[in-house]
Amino acid sequence: MRGNRFTEVVWALFRVVIGLLFALHGASTVFGVFGGNRGGGHAAPVGSWPGWYAGVIELVCGLLVLIGLLTVPAAILASGSMAYAYFTVHQPHGLLPLQNGGDAPALFCWAFLAIAVVGAGPWSVDGLRRPRARATALETADA
Repeated sequence: MRGNRFTEVVWALFRVVIGLLFALHGASTVFGVFGGNRGGGHAAPVGSWPGWYAGVIELVCGLLVLIGLLTVPAAILASGSMAYAYFTVHQPHGLLPLQNGGDAPALFCWAFLAIAVVGAGPWSVDGLRRPRARATALETADA
């Protein structure tokens, strides 16, 4: 990753914070914690469309992005789910996010798209696994 000496640590912190915030949204939907689903104090009914499934995606993808494991596919799924949420839930109530309350889904969508494009970075489980995979590939090529 190019940049100054703080680029890798700031990118890792960005990924961790975005993943944590997303996972907390998912936990509130799936388990009813932190104010519950939509602030109602309760979990979304299991299997309800799209709420419960969105909560599971938020929880699982948020945790994967937070630790940096399978980051690119998790970020792509998270970005797509937020685009879906924006256009189906928020956009019908107004054109702009300020009008329709879709600020969070729009920001999450673009943040996860950036994470999917750039990757997890070296301070992640994916980053720890990468050198081992390269070493294994080199050993196989030498054999």
